[in-house]
Amino acid sequence: MAPTISRRELMRTAARGTVAMSALSYSRILGANDRIQIGQLGCGNRAGGHRQMLKLSSRIDPNFDVRSVCDLWSVNREKAADAVQAMFGSRPKTFKYSEEMLADPNLDAVMIGTGDHQHARLLAEVVRAGKDCYCEKPMANTLEDARLARDAVKASKQVVQMGSQWLSDPYQHKVRDMIREGRLGKMVSIDQSWNFNGPRWHVPNDDRIASIREQDTDWDRWLLGRAKRPFDPRAYFEFRIFKDFSGGITDQWYSHGAGLAHFYLDTFIPDDTVASGGIFAWHDVRENPDTFQCLSTFADKQVLYSYATTFGSAYGDHTIIRGTKGTLYSPGGEGSPQWWFLPETQSGWRSNVVFNLHSGPVTPQLVTIDGKTNPPPVQQDDDLQYHTDNWLQCMRSRSMPNGSIDTGFAHAVAVVMATRSYREGKKVRWDRTNETIIS
Repeated sequence: MAPTISRRELMRTAARGTVAMSALSYSRILGANDRIQIGQLGCGNRAGGHRQMLKLSSRIDPNFDVRSVCDLWSVNREKAADAVQAMFGSRPKTFKYSEEMLADPNLDAVMIGTGDHQHARLLAEVVRAGKDCYCEKPMANTLEDARLARDAVKASKQVVQMGSQWLSDPYQHKVRDMIREGRLGKMVSIDQSWNFNGPRWHVPNDDRIASIREQDTDWDRWLLGRAKRPFDPRAYFEFRIFKDFSGGITDQWYSHGAGLAHFYLDTFIPDDTVASGGIFAWHDVRENPDTFQCLSTFADKQVLYSYATTFGSAYGDHTIIRGTKGTLYSPGGEGSPQWWFLPETQSGWRSNVVFNLHSGPVTPQLVTIDGKTNPPPVQQDDDLQYHTDNWLQCMRSRSMPNGSIDTGFAHAVAVVMATRSYREGKKVRWDRTNETIIS
């Protein structure tokens, strides 16, 4: 007697078959006037930021629709559908499972805004279904998942933008141009310190935790390959503070920091990393550190990279890029667009004079961009329009976006190295030939 197949299993099997056919037959080339059909996969807080970015980008390119939203939790997806209708004028289709949404042959692209541990596997699923993708950072927080997503994207023809939005910021591009032009001379170090004062990512009386029921979602699907454990509403919403699902600071702020360091250096992935820290400020339910620091070297460029975050003090945010002929300094935290350049006017030791410009005292020079407000603010919003502008443009031209899959793989490896070094208490090294981490 043939085994009984449940309705859900039948539906999923049919959906997977449709997705496979879609991936094989996908050949639509988006023109300048075609309306791009976009779906949201994951409808939590970051998805709200994605909608805001799209709304801002609609002033440049209005030819798209938010066609569908998908979330395991019924409340999230209905709230997202209401928000899309209010913001864009029409109510999207709603789906519980990714394969159901991806079976839609008229869907062109997907924005992933799920938990940290889910990004890579969902990205692979999206591109295999023949859809373009915007994938939040970190792209992955295990090396296995990083390879899986990278290889799936490379094997496809899809346009994929990593959610490292600062890579599209014009001031970061200006900084990199100055470095490439040799304004800093021989670069020797990058130092980032981005901080916050508060028990970030933990809300003891979160009404979502009180209201969600296991039957309203799919806990096994949410785990997505991580170790089985009983349904835990707090982990569901505060995954960033639990070791099974995230590195916390490493997955979040450091993924941006490392991505920018790679961007400035034109070099992907540090050769080695050593990290330390702990739970020093907020002794609550968190398992990941609230205070973290790591140090890395880029052997080929001969550059030392340091990164630090504490959630116990908001003072002293900065990025400093040092070179033998000049220094670039930002007085802000993550993604700050305000930069100052201070030239080095002399170098030497006693009679060993390397150079001396005899220019006298110098003052910092503001880094400016024609047509932009100067000085720019010290801080800027995460919902950076430039990044979705770039994604929409690249989907139409089929060109590589600023946050390419290579940048995603690089920051993912940096994240895994930093997290592993912290947890193991030892320096780790990147084997570039075999793409493995050695401790």
